[in-house]
Amino acid sequence: MAMTLLEKILTLHSKYNSVHAGEIIDIEIDIRAARDFGGANVIKNIRDHGLTIENPDKTIFTFDCNPTGSDQKYAVNQHICRLFARENGIKVYDIDAGIGTHIMIDEGCVFPGATAVSTDSHANILGALGAFGQGMGDMDIAAAWNKGRIWFKVPPSVKMQFKGDLPGGVTSKDFILNLLKIYGANTLLGHSIEFYGNCIEKMTLDDRITISSMATEMGAIIILFPPSIEIINYCRQRSNIKFNPVFADPDATYEKSFEIDVTKFVTMVSRPGEPHDTVDVTSVHGKKIDSAFIGSCTNGRLTDMQRAAAILKGKKVAPGVILKIVPATDAIWKKCLDEGILDIFKKAGALVSNAGCAGCAAGQVGQNGPGEVTISTGNRNFPGKQGKGDVYLASPDVVAASAIAGYITTPDKIPLEPSTFINSKKSGEIIKPQSKPVAGSLKSSVIEGRIWMILKDNIDTDTIFHNRYLAITDLKEMGQYTFDNLKGYEDFSKKADPGDIIITGKNFGSGSSRQQAVDCFISLGIQCIIAESFGAIYERNAINAAFPIITCRSLNDLGLNNGDSVRINLLTGEMINLGNNKSVHAEPFSEVQFDIYQQGGLLG
Repeated sequence: MAMTLLEKILTLHSKYNSVHAGEIIDIEIDIRAARDFGGANVIKNIRDHGLTIENPDKTIFTFDCNPTGSDQKYAVNQHICRLFARENGIKVYDIDAGIGTHIMIDEGCVFPGATAVSTDSHANILGALGAFGQGMGDMDIAAAWNKGRIWFKVPPSVKMQFKGDLPGGVTSKDFILNLLKIYGANTLLGHSIEFYGNCIEKMTLDDRITISSMATEMGAIIILFPPSIEIINYCRQRSNIKFNPVFADPDATYEKSFEIDVTKFVTMVSRPGEPHDTVDVTSVHGKKIDSAFIGSCTNGRLTDMQRAAAILKGKKVAPGVILKIVPATDAIWKKCLDEGILDIFKKAGALVSNAGCAGCAAGQVGQNGPGEVTISTGNRNFPGKQGKGDVYLASPDVVAASAIAGYITTPDKIPLEPSTFINSKKSGEIIKPQSKPVAGSLKSSVIEGRIWMILKDNIDTDTIFHNRYLAITDLKEMGQYTFDNLKGYEDFSKKADPGDIIITGKNFGSGSSRQQAVDCFISLGIQCIIAESFGAIYERNAINAAFPIITCRSLNDLGLNNGDSVRINLLTGEMINLGNNKSVHAEPFSEVQFDIYQQGGLLG
């Protein structure tokens, strides 16, 4: 039976002759990675459950969240990982290496048709090669290290056919921001997306990486590029493993197909708060900025550095503006040194840091303060993600031009004299922590409790559990920080009671792979979260932690009010408003979900 590109890859790593959307299968994982963020928790899971490492040669650590080791808790976690690596013969790409997913590509760890998992929610960046990559929580990664395999639900596939050529000046970052404008954060939630067309075939590896890295922001499982000859040769030069590239069958069946005219694409920016809130750059032209950032797994490649350098050469960053630049890997950093790019950056007045994730991780170069306006090449601008200020997302071209101008602009509109305006606002309030009891495992198939109506879409993991708390590994400490970055619910941990149930909107838990965004609710004793849909990684993390999540698209029919009580049958999906006896049917637990729930978690 004909298969899509993802179905072909997963089939080759399973025991089946073919797999299709909706099936739950075990797949072999070629590369299993943990970062300094999440790595210590992976080790804790392995040790707590007496697990071993199935194949150290396929297991790696990548220290990219805090490559400076400047945060005490990160430094401790990194040392824990180093010691574990020595004991078990695991390779460490340490603080001098750069972003793990980029290292996997450039070091030949992955190749077209390969599979990989990481604690990095942007592991789906590997779709740039025509490989399967997936960000997963620390429990999933521990299981993959132990078994070499992990369960996975085959997602439905979508085919996008692109017509025409991109207009001049429209970059790969603009390409994905245009798609976010069309499809938003949850239209294609949980889908695998395949790209085809003449403009796609012309795209370089760096272009493909930029686009694939923002599949998570579209709510997609992965964006897959069929590998070009150039990509195949690039990987063959670097990989010690002989491989045959994988392609979709010509007669493969897709859930949806779209035809998109790229000649209408324009230069775009994302407005602060949501990556999918994208607009034509002209609509925010002239917006004053305080800082600019070039880097991240989305735009930290050599061509990104070269494009920025071409614009900055012979110019200066505007007075009052700070420009921070972080290459994705140490190899790229050295190339920038060899080509004179670092000299251009320094003469322009930029701060250049060592390779790593940078602004996306708390405490690193690229963070901003309250009231600060930043334009960034990152992939996320959720409130608090890159600091306490406002973050606009754009291409390296727009960021470099804006840094020179002192306001948002494009390379063709850089003024002769920069703006010297400086934004300023007061800092926000400080939330005092308060502890809550830890909930025990709930084994009944029927649960009931008081509800919290938090009717917002796209509540991301930074809003649920901010990245400044990610070094916390003790479950008991996590609950106090739940939703302290969600406007209007900063005091949620003080008001919520054990046994409460949260009802929310679409794409709950979008964003990063952090397990703490699930564990904080367990810490508080929250019984269940009911949403119209969930982020893919969040859904896995919740299932694996035996934390009940329910998908229901007919919540409005229950006539619910905040504080009402509901009863839910996890096996049948029946949900009843105990106040008015109205009922609806949600999606019941799958057999896999209920088995994991009964055994108290994936690692049991």
